[in-house]
Amino acid sequence: MTVAVQVRAILACALAVLWAFAQVPPADARDVATDRIGVNRVNLAWLSRADQERILKEIAASGITHVRLSLSRPVDKSIDALEIADRLGLKVLLEIQLGNKDYYPPGARPRTGFGRIWDVQRLSDLDLDLYRSQLRSALRRIDDMGIRIDAVEPGNEINYSAYNGDLVVYEKPGRRTPRNVSEVADRTAFGRGLDAYVGAVRITREELQATVHSREALLISAGLSDVGTGEADSRGMERLDPGEFISLLRERGIDALVDGYGIHLYPGRKDDAGLASYVMTLLGFCRPEGEGKPCWVTEWGIANTALSCPLDDREREVAVRAVRRSFEDLMDEGRLRAAFYYDWDTQAVYSVWRCGALSPAGVAATKTGKVDAK
Repeated sequence: MTVAVQVRAILACALAVLWAFAQVPPADARDVATDRIGVNRVNLAWLSRADQERILKEIAASGITHVRLSLSRPVDKSIDALEIADRLGLKVLLEIQLGNKDYYPPGARPRTGFGRIWDVQRLSDLDLDLYRSQLRSALRRIDDMGIRIDAVEPGNEINYSAYNGDLVVYEKPGRRTPRNVSEVADRTAFGRGLDAYVGAVRITREELQATVHSREALLISAGLSDVGTGEADSRGMERLDPGEFISLLRERGIDALVDGYGIHLYPGRKDDAGLASYVMTLLGFCRPEGEGKPCWVTEWGIANTALSCPLDDREREVAVRAVRRSFEDLMDEGRLRAAFYYDWDTQAVYSVWRCGALSPAGVAATKTGKVDAK
């Protein structure tokens, strides 16, 4: 063998070894279409670490794999809950509560709810520099702990005045509330708030990409309220239809930033056909990737007002199964990618942790795979 041939052979062997041990870059998470079924347990930051541990262990022991948690004040305790969930193998959808006053200038005053609803900050007052610095600090601490976040959802029900201070709460309820954006009382401030929100989503994407463990986390726009015009009129609270609100965000470039649109769904008690119609109508704007964006139902729930033990959950279980079948149809079409039931144990009539166990409706709501009619 000539020297030249020997050199080529040595180089080939060396390259083969390098390729064998080279780290394969991770696939872009946005290219992986995986449906997620989970449950909400937000505001764990308000509880002791012992209670956080107990609740999250109950969720994991029930066979649930995905949980929606919140990043809220106090942030240290929110991160404690994330550490516990990650240790238990739960995949986290992290809702970032934009009402956190640390994201706003000291002089920003919340819009009043006239004592009927909480006072909330105006999105148009959101300080994007403060938001970036606070979020960066939290994400670095989470990353330093080795925690991987599965998905992030900045904001909550920002199409409704309960969570968006740029939408008005009337001093006296009963007036007709807006049916479209042209009727919003302070359209200029509302538009500035939408611009600020898209800016916050862009910052969230950038800060996630700067992490080690959560750089492939999916980014979901704020879950939108399905409160209808009748309820809004009776409460005296401005709101916009989710489809119109998404159109306003799309005009501002949201599609280049997010992997899905968040939506909330509380259909009330209806027969199977009524439930299917409600789901399909509300989620009409959801599209498969490539035609728009799929939706994530980050909250959905059916009430059971029976609070005694043992629990009779039969009627709710039937309704939950009907909703799940509609979800499955949308998931098969690529129009829906996640459904997180609301909630685990905080809202008495909606909760599924009843009488020390996951209720039959809760089992149906959080079961992965197909759900039959039973």
